[in-house]
Amino acid sequence: MRLHRLEVAAFGPYVHRETVDFDALGADGLFLLHGDTGAGKTTLLDAIAFALFGKVPGARGQDKPRLRCDLADAESVTEVVLELTVQGQRLRIVRSPEYQRPKRRGDGTTTQQAKASLTWVGPPPQGHPQDGLTRIDEVARTVQRLLGMSAEQFFQVVLLPQGEFARFLRADTADREQLLEHLFGTRRFGDVERWFRELRVRRGREVDAGKQAVREWTARLAQAAGEEPPENPGAPGEEWLTELRSRVAGQVAEAEKAELVANESRERADRDLQERRTLAERVRRVRAAHARLAEVAEQAEDRARWTAELAAARRAATVTDVAAEADRLEERLRQARRAEEDRVRLVRATAEDTEETAAEVPDLRARAGVLREEAGALAGLVAEAEQQDHDERRVAELATMAEEATARAAALAAERDALPERIRGLRTERDRAAEAEVGLGGLRPREQELTASLVEANRLPGLTAELERAGEAERAAVDEHQRVRQQLLDLREHRLNGMAAELAARLDSGSPCPVCGSAEHPTPAKPVDGSVGEQDERAATELEQVADRRRQQAVAARHEADAALTAVRERLAGRTAEELDRLLTEVRAEIAGLAETAGRKPHLERAVAEAEAKAEELSSRRAEAERRAAAAHAERTSLAAQVEERRRRLTAARGEHADVAARRAHLVSVLEALEALAEARSARLGVEERLAEQRTALREALAAAEFDSVESAREAARQPSVLTELERRLTEARTAEAAAQAVLAEPELASISPHTEVDLETAVAEANRARAEAESAVSAHRAAVHRERNVTELAGHYADAVTELGPAEAEYAELDALTDVVNGKGQNSRRMSLRSYVLAARLEEVAVAATARLRTMSQGRYSFVHSDAAGSRGTRGGLGLDVLDDYSGSVRPAKTLSGGESFLASLALALGLADVVAAETGGALLDTLFVDEGFGTLDAETLDIVMDVLDELRAGGRVVGLVSHVEELRQRIPTRLRVRKARAGSSLELVA
Repeated sequence: MRLHRLEVAAFGPYVHRETVDFDALGADGLFLLHGDTGAGKTTLLDAIAFALFGKVPGARGQDKPRLRCDLADAESVTEVVLELTVQGQRLRIVRSPEYQRPKRRGDGTTTQQAKASLTWVGPPPQGHPQDGLTRIDEVARTVQRLLGMSAEQFFQVVLLPQGEFARFLRADTADREQLLEHLFGTRRFGDVERWFRELRVRRGREVDAGKQAVREWTARLAQAAGEEPPENPGAPGEEWLTELRSRVAGQVAEAEKAELVANESRERADRDLQERRTLAERVRRVRAAHARLAEVAEQAEDRARWTAELAAARRAATVTDVAAEADRLEERLRQARRAEEDRVRLVRATAEDTEETAAEVPDLRARAGVLREEAGALAGLVAEAEQQDHDERRVAELATMAEEATARAAALAAERDALPERIRGLRTERDRAAEAEVGLGGLRPREQELTASLVEANRLPGLTAELERAGEAERAAVDEHQRVRQQLLDLREHRLNGMAAELAARLDSGSPCPVCGSAEHPTPAKPVDGSVGEQDERAATELEQVADRRRQQAVAARHEADAALTAVRERLAGRTAEELDRLLTEVRAEIAGLAETAGRKPHLERAVAEAEAKAEELSSRRAEAERRAAAAHAERTSLAAQVEERRRRLTAARGEHADVAARRAHLVSVLEALEALAEARSARLGVEERLAEQRTALREALAAAEFDSVESAREAARQPSVLTELERRLTEARTAEAAAQAVLAEPELASISPHTEVDLETAVAEANRARAEAESAVSAHRAAVHRERNVTELAGHYADAVTELGPAEAEYAELDALTDVVNGKGQNSRRMSLRSYVLAARLEEVAVAATARLRTMSQGRYSFVHSDAAGSRGTRGGLGLDVLDDYSGSVRPAKTLSGGESFLASLALALGLADVVAAETGGALLDTLFVDEGFGTLDAETLDIVMDVLDELRAGGRVVGLVSHVEELRQRIPTRLRVRKARAGSSLELVA
């Protein structure tokens, strides 16, 4: 950052606009800003800070400072203008503070709002408007972004206030921490500290919630067990939980024992009831068995008849089934013979040799096999015959394609050969149109010039007449003004002549005369006829002023008319309207011809492009047609040879048939007919053989069933449903009789009489009572078991809650201790927070950077020593700053330094801090620095050393401004800016 120019107006002690040329001041790299105390030296530094950031540094910037000059008049505007270069961009900042000014109408004051603007001297950076910025917030953001540092950092690294750094040397940890935090932007570490504190609060709430959960599970355990919860509000002991579970388990054991007793009583009652029910059931079964035997005895005759009918039907079934099968085989034999006859006729119709119809089945199948092999050999030739037809058609198509492609190529070649001549003609016309377009561009301005000149020539008579009228009006206005002016002069002369009478008219008796001062007026002058008064003179003066304005207007009008006429004549250069009209007609005719020719240029360009594209297309199409003709001819030659060779093989294979497929179809039909005949003959022989066997089986079945004939067997036969019904009746009768006998034969029923009576009601009542008692005992046991299950489940939840609470409490304890450490408490022996630790590291860097200059300025005696030890009475540490005295080898507080030594230390500290902050923020290169006061405490030798250090800064390309009233500095620094103090306000003087 380099400053170029500063302007202040009505700012601080400066009433008028004062300008500081930093380019002239910093030409030598070092300049002195001096003046009387209170003259306004520091105000110039405030102006620089205000222009950049809208506020001033130090205590002067607190409580809304008054920046307006108290001596400035109401119309003066308070503003600061600063030109500087930052990151290669030169900019101009204009800023005005808010202040009170008198109202333009009425009494009182009004608030003049603050303003700010930023404009670029040269082209603006990319993304910024050309006209600059006018909003205060936009100006602030842009300046801070270009400088790379905040206002507080700028005040410390550019405007080095020695008094503040002297206080910094002697400040306590809290004050140093506040300053360093502003400079190095360590608020994020404070955010980390706050994050730890907030996390500790959240984890504490979670631990409290865990404890509450343990208390809730304790209460639910006691409620589930039917007991009162323990008085201890925290987690109860393991002994309480063990006793609780033991008591619940004892309740379960007692309920289980009561349930066993009740169940035994119920089982006894159930056994008695079951015994009585068993006896009653046995009596019922005995009575039912006797009743069933009586029913069976009544059906004896029907059972004998059913048995005989069923036996005859079963014997007849063995004959009827065989007879039915024999009938079916006779019908199949008749069908087989008819089918064989049909196959014989088919063979005779297809085969050449009809004697084959009498052959045996093996001979027929052998002959069919021979024919199948021959037909199979012809299958491949059938496909070739189909391919032969396709290939013959393809040969003809290829011949046609070759002829058509050859003819097409010849036609395209002829069309292509005719295009070059046409393309040359189109190009010639296109070039002519382009030349016309160029010529047209040169004639258009000529036409416009001639048109404008013709208009001017046509205006010439009117302008001449207007000039004559303006001249006449001017002469008339001059004459009228002279006349009115002469009347005014005459009128004034008359009034002067009668002035004594006018003064006498104003005299009062006893009042002093305004001329001689006498209070007596013995012979006052008398007005004469035709005297002139003040009103008459004022009216004449107004008439003279009106006439003079008219004269001036007439003179101006005449001058304008003369200037307009002269300008037109100069532009025409002696050319007449007739000459201009002739030239314009010629130019327009030439333009029309060229415009017509040039207008055809787009059409001609398209025509040339289309013709060239068509030529390329025709060449491509002709090459494609020739390629297709060659390909078709080659394919036809190859395919024709294949067709001829295949034709010879197919002619030999078809024999006397129309083609190979016809011969193969004939062979297939013959072999299929022979195979069908063999199948039919084989089937007929099989049926005859089975029929003979079935007839033998029928005779044997009649003999075995003891029937004389098939008809008698069929008469004895019954339908399956009838047989099923007979079998069911007999089976039911036998089953009922056997079941009744079996019941009566059972050992437990042997002593049972059908007349025995059994009492069930008493046993049922006793069983119901015992069952109710058992169910009540079961419910009590289940309730106890359910209680035990709930207690066990809740005990698990309780254990989980206690288990979760333990690590949470441990984590919270660890977090609590870590939060205290981060915030400089607890086990943090140095009492340094995280933010203080970071600031301590930065302060250590500052101490290292400042030591290099302090050792030089103190001739190797003093060095800064950074201390991170805790303060007294447990206060925070880490920001201690002492000095090492090389003479004594001891470290002592900075407060023990003398005045001059304190100045050297504070200056070294300011320069070191400026370097570290600039490097930390990555800000713009600081080419301009100001060192404010403190040089009066140095001796001559030390001052030389300090000046050498400042020369080092200047040698690095910086401009250093020293603010001091020390007389010796005026002798050492040739370039000075003097601030003069006066009652009317301060002013500036550049001394070089």
